[in-house]
Amino acid sequence: MNTPYEFGAESERLVYVKTVAVADLPSEVQEQADGREQLYSVHSEDGAQLALVSDRSMAFSLARQNDYQPVAVH
Repeated sequence: MNTPYEFGAESERLVYVKTVAVADLPSEVQEQADGREQLYSVHSEDGAQLALVSDRSMAFSLARQNDYQPVAVH
């Protein structure tokens, strides 16, 4: 049970999924939000935004399809 975990090339690639208020986005993005009050943003480990999608399940599916492990940010 005391086998150490080795971090490296085999470790999971993480992305973070968080809720974004449409009101906080630039006006051109707000216009494309189709009346939604929130969207979901997918971010890399260094905080760079990779995607902005309409719902949580889409964000998680997108991450997994690209070989990332999604983690929800509260």
